[in-house]
Amino acid sequence: MHGANMFEKKLALAAEAVERHLSDLLANDRPGSVEAGRLGDAMRYGALGGGKRMRPFLVMETAGLFGVRQSLTLNAAAAVECVHCYSLIHDDLPAMDDDELRRGRPTVHMAFDEATAILAGDALLTFAFEILARPETHADPATRSELVLGLARASGWEGMAGGQQLDLEAEDAVQIIEDVERIQALKTGALIRFAAEAGAILGRASTEERRAVVNFAEKLGLAFQIADDLLDATGDTAIVGKATGKDAAAGKASFISLLGVPAARQRLARLEAEAISALAAFGTRASVLQEAARFVSRRRS
Repeated sequence: MHGANMFEKKLALAAEAVERHLSDLLANDRPGSVEAGRLGDAMRYGALGGGKRMRPFLVMETAGLFGVRQSLTLNAAAAVECVHCYSLIHDDLPAMDDDELRRGRPTVHMAFDEATAILAGDALLTFAFEILARPETHADPATRSELVLGLARASGWEGMAGGQQLDLEAEDAVQIIEDVERIQALKTGALIRFAAEAGAILGRASTEERRAVVNFAEKLGLAFQIADDLLDATGDTAIVGKATGKDAAAGKASFISLLGVPAARQRLARLEAEAISALAAFGTRASVLQEAARFVSRRRS
């Protein structure tokens, strides 16, 4: 099977597996569950039924480099996706990016209300750490602790949340490309990096192997953001699934505003090549992850 086709198949299968697992985790009728009513409905609306599930895929596929079965990665993959979905719910709020459309349908605060959206995001964030702390996530408590620590750092004030704050402060501010890179390494890149590193943690990778995975993920995260900026500047809302042209309207510096479209595309191509090269030591075992780098840099939605 052609590399791109294999990647697309594995991404789809991973998305289906994570969707089923998240649905089970968020079900009101699971053993020991407490009826959450409207809040539970909002959590499920925000977490289920959409998205490529790229971050969970990275957890699962990276763990696969080290022989870890998919069934043993689902909790960690679901935890990462809960954090990602929480961030989308909060990013869409009027106080943040003020978006009314996400994944081709109304955002959580539009479908419910702002207060419920805030609580749904809060609940998904904390639920992620509950999932990681469960014994079934990994038999070794030290491994579970390492996963919890890594996700906390990736999502907190020195990671995604800190990057979002810097991004809010950057509107109408004079910036250079290094400023944008720093913001996006935190806002977007930190969780992508952890997703890949989580697979290495589950797989008990060596220091050198883990470093290679992290290098790959850092290049991938930056590529993902440049591709996102290109979609915002040149994409079609109907295809992208969310409003476009918002960075320029907000006066926000981006890779596009600072580099221009042609140079941004050149930078994206370099990052794609660097991400692929970072996994060379793994040989053909990494071919699907390498294809993921191509997918991220060439995506249209």
